[in-house]
Amino acid sequence: MRILVSNDDGYSAPGLEALVQALQGLGEITVVAPETNHSGASNSLTLNRPLTVRTAANGFVCVNGTPSDCVHVALTGLMDERPDLVVSGINNGANMGDDTLYSGTVAAAAEGYLFGIPAIAFSLVERGWEHIESAARAARSVVERQLAQPLASPVLLNVNIPCRPFEQMGGLQVTRLGKRHPSQPVVRTTTPYGDTVYWIGPVGVAADASPGTDFHAISEGKVSLTPLRLDLTQHSQLDELRGWAEPLCASL
Repeated sequence: MRILVSNDDGYSAPGLEALVQALQGLGEITVVAPETNHSGASNSLTLNRPLTVRTAANGFVCVNGTPSDCVHVALTGLMDERPDLVVSGINNGANMGDDTLYSGTVAAAAEGYLFGIPAIAFSLVERGWEHIESAARAARSVVERQLAQPLASPVLLNVNIPCRPFEQMGGLQVTRLGKRHPSQPVVRTTTPYGDTVYWIGPVGVAADASPGTDFHAISEGKVSLTPLRLDLTQHSQLDELRGWAEPLCASL
C-alpha cells in the first residue's frame, strides 16, 4: 500500500509527525507538506509563481505553497506510482461545520479526492497538541479500516478527534456537518508605523450542534466521521431555476 501524507500546519508540525509515526507499518509512506503554515488556505493553488520542492532535515518533502499545491505536485510530478490513499493532518484545531470550506487540512485531502483517490482529513479539535498521540492512535484505526475494507467509491472523509486520552474517547460516530454562527468581528489594530490593519476574528460558536452533527459527537467525547462531497450544485433548485430563467433562454 502507498500512502501520501500532507497537512496545512507545515512540515514540522507535531500533528504531522505524530500521524506519520502512527501510520508506520501500514504501507509505503510519502510525506509532502507545506513549508510554512497555511491554515485557512482552502483549495487554493499557486499559479502566479513557480513552486520549489526540498527535503527537510526531518526527511519530509516540503513545498513553498499551499496544501493543495503539495498534493497536486506530489501526484503529478513527484510520485512514480499513484498512492492508494491520501491522508491529511493531524490539524491543530477543529475542522467542523463551515470550517471545512476554509480548511487547508480538508483541502489537501480533497485534492487527492479530485484525482479519484480515497482521502481522509484528520483534526484534533482543541489547539495546542495536547493528547496528540491519542489522536494519532485514533487516526491509525480509521486508516486501518479503510485499508482493510476500502469503501466502494472514491471517498473524502473528514475526521475530528476529541482532545482526550485514547481510553477516554467515547467511540466513533458517523455524522453530518453542523453549522457555526458567523465569525466574530475582525480585530482592528495599528502598526508601529501608524497603518490600520485587520485580523480575521475568531470562529463563531456552533449554531447547529444537534444530534447527528459533528459538533454533537465531539461534545460527547466521540470521534466524528463525516463523508464530504465536492459537488456544489444545488440540485433541489434546478427545476425552479429552469422556469425562472426561461425568458432569458429565449432572449440571450
